[in-house]
This record gives sequence, C-alpha cells and structure tokens, in this order.
Amino acid sequence: MLKKEIEVRTNKGLNYVYLNGKKTHYTPWLGDVFSSFYDSIMEKSIFPKKFEASIDIHNQFLKKELQNIHDKKVLEVATGSGNVSEYLPCDNKYAGIDISKGLLHSAFRKFKKNSFNEFTLFLCSAEELPFQDTIFDICICNLSFNFFENITTVIKEIQRVLKNNGILICSVPVPERNIKQSTIRGNLYSERELKELFENAGLSFHPYEYKNGTLLYFKAIKGDSV
Repeated sequence: MLKKEIEVRTNKGLNYVYLNGKKTHYTPWLGDVFSSFYDSIMEKSIFPKKFEASIDIHNQFLKKELQNIHDKKVLEVATGSGNVSEYLPCDNKYAGIDISKGLLHSAFRKFKKNSFNEFTLFLCSAEELPFQDTIFDICICNLSFNFFENITTVIKEIQRVLKNNGILICSVPVPERNIKQSTIRGNLYSERELKELFENAGLSFHPYEYKNGTLLYFKAIKGDSV
C-alpha cells in the first residue's frame, strides 16, 4: 500500500512517515494545542459565524453520501478529529492523513469507538501522500481544500492514488457564497476555478445540489469524461 521509498513507524496508533531515514515534520494551522477543542470550535464558531451554515445540514450531507459505501478502500485527506467515522460504515478499509498529531489522536479514539477494525492514520501532508498509485476507491476531503498551500499538487496526488472511476467526495467554502464577506482562513477558490483545476488533472467535476452558507459540495471522478 505504501511507496517503496517510504518507511513508517507506529506509535500510539499513529503512523509517522520517514523518507530516507528522516522523520517528516509539519506545522498544523492552529497547532495541536487547540485539537481538543476542535469539534466545539467548528460547531459553535466556524459553522455559524464563518460559514454562515448549518452543521446539521452538513452532517446530513455526510450521512447521505457516505452511508451506502461498503467494503471499499477509503482515503480521507485531512482527517481532522475523525468525525467521518460517525457516518462511514465500519466495514470499509480506511486510511486517514493529517498534519496535526493532536487531531489524529482524537480521530484514533473515534474510529475505535465506532467499531472500525481496519483503519490506519498517518501524520503526513496531502501534498506528499505516502501511498502507491491507484489503490483507493473513495477519497474524502471535508472542509480542508482552502488550507492546502499547493492545491494543484494535492489534486494531482488524489488523482494518482484513486483507482480508475474512483470518486472524491468534497466540501469546501467558496468566495461567491460568502455573501457577508466573513473572514475564512486559507485560500478560497471559486466553483469555476475548482472545476478547471480538477478537470485539468483528469477528474470530472460534479456539484451537489446542497445549499449551506458558504459551502460548496461536489464530487470528482477519475477517468470519467471531462
């Protein structure tokens, strides 16, 4: 499953990536000090104040789109605190990556609580996925695309690790839906820009009809006609 040049060492449920014998290091956006408050911050501040959105509608999206996925190899780019484990059936083989060790520890507890027997969590960057080509059926990226420094590289990496006809399921804030001009961290790309970026990487782009504040929901399919 991993690239040949990658070495992984596991400690307390997390997989640390080594390249050429050196451990990779990353700096989370807010540092790990806020990881224990992540879910509360999202529910009480980010969704109502920044996204001007309903977290209940967002969770309904996750439930509807994930509940019928079974016995697949699933990658989540930017696992966060592991909330996907509440909606993704536990018979899937899950791999999650994030640059926050604190959030990954939270995710580890949630995947255990939700009876996942086959899950692995990696401390690594979305720009340098440690996995071999064409091994995942599904990729999930939930509220994270605005945080990636090099979105083109991330999209190419997702395209690389997805199987043919593999699907990316994504949610992200977009500027044209930010009616009140709330300050949202990271780099915001419009729906048109996202469509172009994904299609340039060989993934078709299909917006969902969900309306929820600043958030755009879409899927991208590898190998579909673009």
